[in-house]
Amino acid sequence: MADLKGKKIAVLVSSGVQDVELTKPVEILRDRGAEVTVIVPTEEELKQGIKTLRGSVEKADASLSEVNAYDFDALYIPGGASPDHLRMAEGAVDFVKAFADRPIFALCHGPQLLVSAGLVKGRTITSWPSLEVDLENAGAHWVDQEVVQDGNIITSRKPDDIPAFTRRIEQYLTSVEVRRRKAA
Repeated sequence: MADLKGKKIAVLVSSGVQDVELTKPVEILRDRGAEVTVIVPTEEELKQGIKTLRGSVEKADASLSEVNAYDFDALYIPGGASPDHLRMAEGAVDFVKAFADRPIFALCHGPQLLVSAGLVKGRTITSWPSLEVDLENAGAHWVDQEVVQDGNIITSRKPDDIPAFTRRIEQYLTSVEVRRRKAA
């Protein structure tokens, strides 16, 4: 089991997230010692909670207006309808862009937000299969694999891939020196 103590991971999410894609990786990362902050786009969503695709309501820790991307070592973007909602949320795409040279993890539909942030061109990426054309149109090389790592970006396809996805995240975060960078 990897020791992620001292690693600060931002989880950017909105209502419509796939339940297990939010809860399971967050649970695993916290169990390994990472400080995980679940971030939603608005104060209203922070107060009301995150409504998942299956109808449960999950708690968030902060809104985008309360955090600074440069205070985190890595970013995780779960899937479901959340990434599509986030592409339209004020400040969300800029938050993702701030991680361009730091670890980013995206599951299922999460790469939609990477497309909007302009971070997939020339990258090998996996995702839910329906995103293949979108990712290729944005300049990515899409592959149908359980987990793909291309530099600082790790992607995975679906909830069944979560065990392999989180293992790769743990390996990456413990094998490289991850540093927060200062705001420009």
